[in-house]
Amino acid sequence: MAGLYPEALLTAMDDVLDEFEGALPGLGAAGDETVLAVVERVVLALNAVNEAHEGSAFQTDEREELCGYIDRSLSEHGVDVVALTARHGLGRYRLTDKWRKW
Repeated sequence: MAGLYPEALLTAMDDVLDEFEGALPGLGAAGDETVLAVVERVVLALNAVNEAHEGSAFQTDEREELCGYIDRSLSEHGVDVVALTARHGLGRYRLTDKWRKW
């Protein structure tokens, strides 16, 4: 497992997700631009982690889980993801697509 999930990858992921989780409180009352900025930051940070691991940090299932985690986390903090994405002409599950390279 250490080959699939090296310590550097796990540490980087913890840092990225901790920062994302720290930005979640209050997002339910925030405007779209603020919510989208938080999503952009986490996705770009995940892009950087993936690039640092030669583009192989995440497998297909993990990519789907990360997108689902972002969606669920926003929803749990009061963001109506369906309405947010609809206002921006996106399908619900396309929230991260604009920035995502993994």
